[in-house]
Amino acid sequence: MTEWPVALRGTTETVVTTRGPNDLWNVAALGLRAPDGGNPATATTWGNTRTRRNLHREGGGYVQFVRDPVVFVDAALSIREEADPVLDAADAWAEVDTEHVDTDESGGTRREHWELHPVETEVVRESPAAINRGFNAVVEATVAASRLDVEAYDTEALRERLRFFEEVAHTCGGDREHEAIERVREHADADW
Repeated sequence: MTEWPVALRGTTETVVTTRGPNDLWNVAALGLRAPDGGNPATATTWGNTRTRRNLHREGGGYVQFVRDPVVFVDAALSIREEADPVLDAADAWAEVDTEHVDTDESGGTRREHWELHPVETEVVRESPAAINRGFNAVVEATVAASRLDVEAYDTEALRERLRFFEEVAHTCGGDREHEAIERVREHADADW
């Protein structure tokens, strides 16, 4: 059994690439739920996304661990396709086989649940971990922005969150976090 290239705990935000019908690799954000009690890591896709369709068609992809907030925002909130499955920004990656295990609905949105099994991994760059509140605020802002037009969520509450995360990103982040939070605003095409 191949192990993950990094320690997973709770929900780990990643970037995933999945091969589309045009043979390009769709880049998206994907939250991985850590393995529990010998069970595999899991992920959930929401709605009729390219990632969901590609996982059904191809049965896997490449999970990547990145620390660049701009790369994460573009993956989470835009349509991006690449010729190669592993991004230059990946500090580590895992090629995974996926297994669809369940489908349900939440807030009127179809969710599909997946088990992820790493088959090949690589650590590209090893460095000490640093916790940057600005980066974390950018990640949370992408979640709020992705829910702005979802009926099950209160739009004004999401805008309030976005204003808070924007302030944290500007106060606690560096240049890349500042650029990333501006990209959240651009991709969300919304005023908050």
